[in-house]
Amino acid sequence: MTALTVRPPPQPNRYRVRVPFPSFGRSRSDLKPVGESTGRHRTPVREQSDELLPDHELESYLAALAPESDAETTATGRRFGTAEVHQLRLPLAANEKLRELAAFRRTSPMALAQEWIMQRLDWEARQQEQYQMQR
Repeated sequence: MTALTVRPPPQPNRYRVRVPFPSFGRSRSDLKPVGESTGRHRTPVREQSDELLPDHELESYLAALAPESDAETTATGRRFGTAEVHQLRLPLAANEKLRELAAFRRTSPMALAQEWIMQRLDWEARQQEQYQMQR
């Protein structure tokens, strides 16, 4: 220990007799399996067996609510309907400029970036068509 280490004074034992530590595991041997107990808070076994039967009405209701396919998701790079999700990382200065321009145009930065990307893709497609026509 160094001279700078400060130790708190020892605390007195508040128990007059030795107190055993509690057992944190199952050490009792008189435990019954869960299915056999008919305790006050447990459902009897015969009621539990009714729950195992298929509920056709519930299944048809859930099937009606379920989407046609599982194509929709919000995970990165996965499909969301007919669109696909991409992450776009910008330098801090570019991100601030995008936010300022979006605020000036009263739109969100995401909508503005999507608009610009769609315009650029359209322009690239026209340039490619012109190039192919010249060949």
